[in-house]
Amino acid sequence: MKVNYDPEEDILYIVVKEGPIFDSKEIGEDIRLEYDKAGEVAGLEIMNARKNIARTLAQEIAREIKAPAD
Repeated sequence: MKVNYDPEEDILYIVVKEGPIFDSKEIGEDIRLEYDKAGEVAGLEIMNARKNIARTLAQEIAREIKAPAD
């Protein structure tokens, strides 16, 4: 797992799996999950990270990882 943060854009990106992204889904305001070809979570992008990181992120991630990509 790799974590990148862009302080100028205030975007936090967590790479769960390396490789191409085939789909993404917004799971909350400013929070997007990215999926690989198999429909598994490959990454997580959080815009306005300073504001959003304290939200119920852990619950959302756990719920979405268990759900198949739409």
